[in-house]
Amino acid sequence: MRVHYDRDADLNLIKGKKVAVIGYGSQGHAHALNLRDSGVKDIVVALRKGSQGVKKAENEKLKVLEVAEAAKWADVMMMLTPDELQGDIYRDHLHANMKEGAALMFAHGLNIHFKLIEPRPDLDVLMVAPEGPGHTVRSLFVGGGGVPMLLAIDRDVSENARDLGLAYASAIGGGKAGIIETTFKEECETDLFGEQTALCGGLVELIKASYETLVEAGYAPEMAYFECLHEVKLIVDLIYQGGIGNMLYSISNTAEYGSYTRGKRIITLETRAEMKKILDEIQSGQFARDWMLENKVGQTSFKATRARNAAHPIEEVGAKLRAMMPFITQNALVDKTKN
Repeated sequence: MRVHYDRDADLNLIKGKKVAVIGYGSQGHAHALNLRDSGVKDIVVALRKGSQGVKKAENEKLKVLEVAEAAKWADVMMMLTPDELQGDIYRDHLHANMKEGAALMFAHGLNIHFKLIEPRPDLDVLMVAPEGPGHTVRSLFVGGGGVPMLLAIDRDVSENARDLGLAYASAIGGGKAGIIETTFKEECETDLFGEQTALCGGLVELIKASYETLVEAGYAPEMAYFECLHEVKLIVDLIYQGGIGNMLYSISNTAEYGSYTRGKRIITLETRAEMKKILDEIQSGQFARDWMLENKVGQTSFKATRARNAAHPIEEVGAKLRAMMPFITQNALVDKTKN
């Protein structure tokens, strides 16, 4: 595994380019602002007319262009819209308008790896993928740090794509924590798997199931919230700072014994078999096909599930408890009015 840092990147490569960031969501705002703060002067945010991001970007004194116009102007285009929108954006606005020999960049490998986008043969195609949400990418950068980033090259027509990617990653903070070389395939498949089985899908379902078990047994919802959700951050921080061993060192002997003797009763052989099935679905492209089909029918099931999750009792209880602890939201990473 090759890891690079700021010393390995030439920031002048990206400073000398006209850069368009497509989208102004979590990742888009972070990339645009970090690039600007690193000295990239020719930068625009590419958005459709009427997008909610237009006002947010303009409030940060960033120039905004429509996507096709930005494509004609830019040397580098970073695609930071939701995965399900990228194919149409490329076909409708980028394919016929991007400069010959320009660079098309992504922060996730799904559309290239599964060939949902097939870029023009004259374009460099590469990925700079931060290993963290955009709000973290921005907050750590502002604090003088950065998150680790993945760099992958799908097509190197210019024979300069790798150096350009290193420069871009360094400019948004990756060089502080490490820029790791990988492939579109490896990033895409491991990213989807981690999200589905642990970070988002598995963790959320574990939290909800634990909460529901306690409440159904007659315990106070507030107690269930504290024990099954609130304290997750405390445990994760210990793991983040020093690994699993660091967490086990910090907790009580009782908690450590319980984790050894009961944890495997939650993550069973059946659970592991289901994880392998999920990985097979990712590798075969089934998950990508399912997700794109969901979008073709207007995200009906997706939006219904989102609404059910928002109405779960744990959200209502959590909102009341967090209101009693205003320190939790001080310096919040997410401010929906700005990013």
